[in-house]
Amino acid sequence: MNILNFVLTILGLSLFEIINSVDNAVINAEVLSTMSRRGRKWFLFWGILFAVFIIRGLLPWIIVWVTVPGLGPIGAITATFSNDPAVSTAISQSAPILLSGAGIFLLFLFFHWLFVENKNFGLRHEAFFSRQSIWFYFVVSSVLAYIVWLSLKINPHLAFGAAIGASAFFLVEGFKESAEKQEKKLLKPGRSDLSKIFYLEVIDAAFSVDGVLGAFAFTLSVPTIILGNGLGAFVLRQLTVGNIERIKKYRFLKNGAMYSVFFLGLIMLLDALGAGIPSWISPIITFLVVGYFFLRSRRN
Repeated sequence: MNILNFVLTILGLSLFEIINSVDNAVINAEVLSTMSRRGRKWFLFWGILFAVFIIRGLLPWIIVWVTVPGLGPIGAITATFSNDPAVSTAISQSAPILLSGAGIFLLFLFFHWLFVENKNFGLRHEAFFSRQSIWFYFVVSSVLAYIVWLSLKINPHLAFGAAIGASAFFLVEGFKESAEKQEKKLLKPGRSDLSKIFYLEVIDAAFSVDGVLGAFAFTLSVPTIILGNGLGAFVLRQLTVGNIERIKKYRFLKNGAMYSVFFLGLIMLLDALGAGIPSWISPIITFLVVGYFFLRSRRN
């Protein structure tokens, strides 16, 4: 990776992490507003340490380990920082399985937002799809069936990866819904700062899955993912306390995040099926999509 691609990838990863976690930042800000000053400082210091170095460092390692189980847990750690051609070849050969699973996960995430979730309508068609929420399961099951059918012609392992991605989506989505219900209880008087901090760290782990999986559309280099996602998480934590009300005024940032998710998921699936998408495409698309919805937010 040359220096230009590296910088472009880092910036793309950071931007994607920030906009993809806007909802998480809003939840954090609401809970933090009920905490003492000491509790907020504790969260900012230890929370950033945990979110950047533990969650966003641990998840890519686990994903590499699961994708290439032959490396083993220790081998997966060393492989992420290794320049050994044999290791790089092993990861590259297993990458399509990872990309098919992550691609399905991101496409499901986009369609869930498009059909089911409440949103500010940034484009005309969004209002129409929001009235057709019952079709969400038909659409995602059809997408999964088609990808599995294509995958079986190329490599059966790709079909398995797609099935894992679908299962992971419903597990994570169920966890998010449960966590958001718990948020209402935490906002009531009598809850300790420690319990709120623990809740924020747990929900951050759930929200970070989207960002980590999406990061593999930018690069397969785990150190680069850790650096880019970590930088984005750090910036977002600072915005959580200082400028969250300003961020809320940009009503269509979430739309930009979800259309980015759609394109990244599509790129991953095409890559998994052998299309060979250039690495610079993902960050460029992210910049363009987010930039469009950022400007649209400023005009409204």
